[in-house]
Amino acid sequence: MKIIYFILPLGLWVMNDASSMIRALNTAANGMASQETEVNTISNNIANLNTNGFKKGRAETEDLLYQTIEEAGGRTSADTVKNVGVQIGTGSRVSAVKRNFSQGDPKMTNNPFDLMINGSGFFAITLPNGQLRYTRDGAFSVNSNGIIVNRNGYPLAPGFNIPPGTKSVNITDDGTVEVFFTNQVEPQNLGQIPVFTFINPPGLQGEGGNLYRPSTASGAPIQNIAGQSNAGNIQQGALESSNVNIMVEMTDLIRAQRAYEMNSKVMGVADKMLQTVNSLK
Repeated sequence: MKIIYFILPLGLWVMNDASSMIRALNTAANGMASQETEVNTISNNIANLNTNGFKKGRAETEDLLYQTIEEAGGRTSADTVKNVGVQIGTGSRVSAVKRNFSQGDPKMTNNPFDLMINGSGFFAITLPNGQLRYTRDGAFSVNSNGIIVNRNGYPLAPGFNIPPGTKSVNITDDGTVEVFFTNQVEPQNLGQIPVFTFINPPGLQGEGGNLYRPSTASGAPIQNIAGQSNAGNIQQGALESSNVNIMVEMTDLIRAQRAYEMNSKVMGVADKMLQTVNSLK
């Protein structure tokens, strides 16, 4: 009986300790996965440093479920309760990669078809299937048919056709498109470029090509006149630069790298401790 008494607690201790080590390995692995997503996000930000109208992403993490070993408030006697419990966490995970839609710096080009929105809002682009997509990239030009299009040939909505013989084009702060002809004093009004806003811009889904599509989270697009109803003004002859700050990104990259290395170190330590437990006889 005495032999069984001493062997059983030892066996239980080995099993519990091994379980703790396995938990540490899983926790560190979760932390490494979180930091990997952080590095991927930073990498994408830096890669788009010179992309017109690019909005940087930010990985947001949250802690995972906890194992409650002793619950706070549990009784320790007939008259007292445990003031602090024992909970062991299981690491972290990335819960979202949120876009930051803060304003980028203006880049003057003096090209009459380069447009920038000063403030909130998006230009609308018409795809070949007739659907609308939205962008902060205002690098437009005129195709062979005189239509204002983006670099992929998709028209700027609702559609503007520059007539032959146009001498110059003026686009006002409220988006009014005016064309001037030789020997004519008064311009011809071609219409107004709308600015679209969303209740929750970070809810937009990126599709590449500097285009976004609405989602349930972003809400439906709201058409505005530029400069009204919280929509930004339109500036002609300028483009919006990326809002990525390279110094901030490099600092975040170093922090993510160090966190990844520390999680890797934890895995190594937990592995060695597990080997020690397994070698016990």
